Amino acid sequence: MVPLHDLTAYCDERTQRSLYSDAPGAFNGLQLANHRGVSKIGAAVDVGVVPFRAAVAAGVDFLIVHHGMFWDQPRALTGPHFDRLATLIAGGCALYSSHLPLDGHPELGNNAILARQLGLEPTLPFLVRDGQPIGWAAASTLRRDSVRAALEGAYPRVTALEYGSAAPARIAFCSGSGNSAVPELLRSGIDTLVTGELREEWFPVAQDYGLNLYLCGHYATEVHGVQALAADVARRFGLPWTFLRTENPL
Repeated sequence: MVPLHDLTAYCDERTQRSLYSDAPGAFNGLQLANHRGVSKIGAAVDVGVVPFRAAVAAGVDFLIVHHGMFWDQPRALTGPHFDRLATLIAGGCALYSSHLPLDGHPELGNNAILARQLGLEPTLPFLVRDGQPIGWAAASTLRRDSVRAALEGAYPRVTALEYGSAAPARIAFCSGSGNSAVPELLRSGIDTLVTGELREEWFPVAQDYGLNLYLCGHYATEVHGVQALAADVARRFGLPWTFLRTENPL
């Protein structure tokens, strides 16, 4: 059994939590403690009664999530919100949330991992916020059809809007929602973006400005960071870990 404080302190340092400004409700870090320490680590993208019950059933007592519990706080502890907390507390499962740190981290982050899935090295900061890159970009020699084929092999659903270069010199990566990333593309001179989802309004922008936009699913592009952090912490402390998939199609 590893003390909860030791795991929390390691996660804070490993993700460089203190360097990232985030939405106040993101509340990165330990969101719920337990009393007994940690014997098994879990990873999930989202909070919810279903993943929490699955975590407790699997014997997880330290759950790492990307989207935490407190985005719209304060709120009454009733209904599903109460059920979420009650499930964790009754199961002795602590909750640790890491949002933007697990998008922007150069090794463990969703976007660095997205780039490496295509065999690219994420060396170019993208979507810099308060001095920290949230996304990454990479130099590329890949042709557009190779990018699409690789993504279609890695993700269950890919929407490809291909109006940019047939052989893009650089590719940007923004996991989850890419709505803030498209304007950044236009400013940076990059014409190709791999992301999770976009609003409908970006379709004519892609046509008019000559962009390649690859939408691979919000959830699907954000499974990577929590898994990478859970695996890293498990190695550091000699603990087992598991990923709790929720079959989210969005």
